[in-house]
Amino acid sequence: MRRLPSLFLSHGSPMMALEPSPARDFLAGLGTRLPRPRAILVVSAHHDAAQEGGRATVTASPRPPTIHDFGGFPDALFAMRYPAPGDPALARRIAERLTAHGLAVTVDAERGLDHGAWVPLSLLYPDADIPVVQLSIASHAPPEWHYALGQALAPLRDDGVLIVGSGSITHNLRAYFSARPPIDAPAAPWVTAFTDWIADRMAANAVDDLLHAVERAPHGRDNHPTPDHILPLFVAMGAGAQADGLHARRLHDSVTYAVLAMDAYAFGAEQ
Repeated sequence: MRRLPSLFLSHGSPMMALEPSPARDFLAGLGTRLPRPRAILVVSAHHDAAQEGGRATVTASPRPPTIHDFGGFPDALFAMRYPAPGDPALARRIAERLTAHGLAVTVDAERGLDHGAWVPLSLLYPDADIPVVQLSIASHAPPEWHYALGQALAPLRDDGVLIVGSGSITHNLRAYFSARPPIDAPAAPWVTAFTDWIADRMAANAVDDLLHAVERAPHGRDNHPTPDHILPLFVAMGAGAQADGLHARRLHDSVTYAVLAMDAYAFGAEQ
């Protein structure tokens, strides 16, 4: 089986499931450009171990429900379901791998798929016929912990598992709600400065800079007042890293609502 890349996808607003945008069009075509995975592992910014006892949590429901973990959106969004099967055996394998690498992990047989998982997957794989497992971030843990998490998971790529970090390359909701710009508003300069820096550091294979982007990049804290939406990037980087570098490829860049950049990256030698 061909080795899959690991991916980082910016999932933006839940309304991406319904509203036209360049990012939506990109995700709707991405699934056909990838080798079909046997299963998908999503590390979502909306599944945070810091809120669940402090341990990494992997989902093991055979039929994970669709979680509508948001409010104030149209009824059509709440009516959406993503009935992909789970994969309890894969969840146990993930837990065993992480435990063997000294990373504490809990298996949750009840939790479903939050919108960081099902919104982008509903565009990539609309038939919902590929098993999906979720793994939490831990917002109280440093970037290096998340990178190591990805490294521990990397061998799954050789077994047909698509590893997806789902967050946002920029995520300042206060800036959005203070102005409420339209979806196609031009990017704020402080957003572009940050994403351009990320792209440059990716091209330079500057892993340490990237792990500390919030501190080192222009407007890092403006774009990430909290770390949750950038942490899945570090997991994807770790999962795709090779001995000779990240082999990062910027698959997409656009901006919605002036402040939510929708960049997507692939990592790994074979893409």
